[in-house]
Amino acid sequence: MYAPLLQQLGLSKNEARIYETLLQEGESSVGAIAAKSKVHRRNVYDSIKRLLEKGLVFEVLQRNENVYRPVDPQKLLELVEEKALLLRRAMPELERIYREVPRVEEVYIYRGVEGWKNYLRDIIRVGEDFYSIGAKGAWMDPRVMTGFPEFIKETKRQKIRSYHIFDWEVFEQKHPILNYVGKDFKFFPRGYTAPAAVDTFGDRVNILSNIKLGGFDEDFSFTVIVNAGIADAFRTWFRFMYDFCPDPAEPC
Repeated sequence: MYAPLLQQLGLSKNEARIYETLLQEGESSVGAIAAKSKVHRRNVYDSIKRLLEKGLVFEVLQRNENVYRPVDPQKLLELVEEKALLLRRAMPELERIYREVPRVEEVYIYRGVEGWKNYLRDIIRVGEDFYSIGAKGAWMDPRVMTGFPEFIKETKRQKIRSYHIFDWEVFEQKHPILNYVGKDFKFFPRGYTAPAAVDTFGDRVNILSNIKLGGFDEDFSFTVIVNAGIADAFRTWFRFMYDFCPDPAEPC
């Protein structure tokens, strides 16, 4: 049941199966572990050794055959926090190395929810004002909503302003995204909705596909163009469209 989660926390497939088995049984011999976890007995020995090294299991010496018991699952949280601390300590140097590599012009593709999270991190990391053409409130898609409040909080802390030209449907349905983006937004007229959007910030242009009101389709991606000249051009085109849109209460 929890083996996939344990694997996400850094355990191998066999380690996860064995640790979960021990949690359920309390203590077991190698033979019993192999039978109940469905891990080959030869592999159980190797996995038990690694679990002992990680402090997740301890050995109980007995006259006939030693048995193994699990450590309280709180130990898992300790291990994750220790790794996070090590990463935080190294992060300034990792960021310095990343910034020193020239990235004048490049094009790449972000895919799916994890790509979307990278995109939000890019906005925070670049730290410059944000311009969106054909916006649909996709920031509030339920699949990424858990990180949305923190994202908005960080944009306010860094004083990153956002400027949006939303699709007509955002106005028509009074989408809640309008409560989060400040006052710098307008709307396209009815009939100009498309399943895409263009977002520009800093030297980046993001062309998003397969998005819809309030989120995006299961299979979506967006092309990231890192080019200061192209980004400036899109900001110019944004201003042209924005200037010709009337007051938000009357979509253009």
